[in-house]
Amino acid sequence: MAMPLRAVDDTAALVPVPARPRRILISTDTYPPDVNGAAVFTHRLATGLAGRGNEVHVVCQSDLGPASADVVDGVIVHRLRSAPVLVHPTMRVTVPTRLDRLIGAIEPDVLHTQGHFVVGRAAIAAARRRDIPVVATNHFMPDNLFQFGHIPERLRAKAGRLAWRDFGRVFGRADHITTPTPLAATLLAEQGFGREVEPVSCGIDLARFHPMAEPKAWARKAFDLPDRPTILFVGRLDEEKRLDEIVRALPYILNETDAQAAFVGKGNQRGDLERLARRIGVGERTFFLGFVPDESMPQAFAAADVFAMPGIAELQSIATLEAMASGLPVVAADAMALPHLVEGNGYLYEPGDVMALARHLSGILSDDALRERFGRASRDLALTHDHQTSLARFEQIYDEVTR
Repeated sequence: MAMPLRAVDDTAALVPVPARPRRILISTDTYPPDVNGAAVFTHRLATGLAGRGNEVHVVCQSDLGPASADVVDGVIVHRLRSAPVLVHPTMRVTVPTRLDRLIGAIEPDVLHTQGHFVVGRAAIAAARRRDIPVVATNHFMPDNLFQFGHIPERLRAKAGRLAWRDFGRVFGRADHITTPTPLAATLLAEQGFGREVEPVSCGIDLARFHPMAEPKAWARKAFDLPDRPTILFVGRLDEEKRLDEIVRALPYILNETDAQAAFVGKGNQRGDLERLARRIGVGERTFFLGFVPDESMPQAFAAADVFAMPGIAELQSIATLEAMASGLPVVAADAMALPHLVEGNGYLYEPGDVMALARHLSGILSDDALRERFGRASRDLALTHDHQTSLARFEQIYDEVTR
């Protein structure tokens, strides 16, 4: 970036004045220590942009309750006072507030909001009052909220329409709108959102997530897993992930190969899944590893032979991309954006078809050559989702909306 010149006096030569870094404010209703796809993406976006020389601020809910501000991983994090969400054991919600004073103090060049709920809504309103450009990225799917709101099945279609209408009102105020995949952009159009939406991949750090040379027994030992063929799932253990399908598939898989399933993540379905596994006789073949720190995730993928993603509400699935970058074959539900991640690197199956899921997983686990070929194809596909490419595109968008 060229630096402006300033005259010191009438006789002095012109000297360069350093230009300040681009200043970005990211607003989000979920941020680590929350564990979900939107929180993971937002953290990597913020730290990635800071690593590229930007001054990055994040405004989000407090994870403890009181408001606070701190520098974390090179990002200035402003946490707003919050209260627990009664329908979810770990989530918190920000107490509604105007953000004019905060935005006035930061004076960002651009606001990049990651949602349209409490924090995103307040941030967009405050940015608009100060004529600050707004970029908005959508991670929202009504299906992700139905279980937490205990919405009856018969009312979900109507609730979904109301939720999309509210989304359109809020995101309609943005200057530029993105979402992780072309399918997710099409979904917004189908829901009546009339604005242009650009697909920008969440991206993954290909330097961190890559095939490991070490024996899988070494990685499994770190998680106290027996050394046998391993099916892995990473994500929230919640309703829309349909993880019971993996558990129900295990008895059929065990007829063909000596396998086990490992689940990384937390969620309100864990107890039900453990009871189901015991009831159908696979309790000793299912392992719940709980929360695994991000720095240990490459080793978790290294412990597996195949990755399973039965979720039906994925707008991209960072976990699936990380598994692919790690060289794992993929078996995924033929739903939402997942088909875009399965092309010569595994299989799709109809959601709910447990026999098909079992057949595909058994086929991969029992065929070394097939597993190796699918693993190479996964890595090749993952190379098209480089994190740095996504960060560079967001920087271009910021420049476009601020011109």
